[in-house]
Amino acid sequence: MNELDTPIEERERDLLRWRSRRGLVENDLFIEQFFTTYGNQLTRRHAIGLSALMDLADNDLMDLFLRRKEPEGALDTPEVREVLQMVRKPI
Repeated sequence: MNELDTPIEERERDLLRWRSRRGLVENDLFIEQFFTTYGNQLTRRHAIGLSALMDLADNDLMDLFLRRKEPEGALDTPEVREVLQMVRKPI
């Protein structure tokens, strides 16, 4: 198994969830749904992608969540794209 595909531990998941809290309520709704749906199956790959997204400003993050924009430059990685695909999936 690839190291990136190993599940993250509960403590790491909780820290990632805490770090993912945003100032824009709409982003929080997307992120909360992501953790509700995938929280127990998150891997290192997902943690890397989500961490990269959390470095963005709220409005830039919302543009990605709503498909107004796609990741560019250093943000355009397989990890980020996979997390975005998961977040954007209809409920």
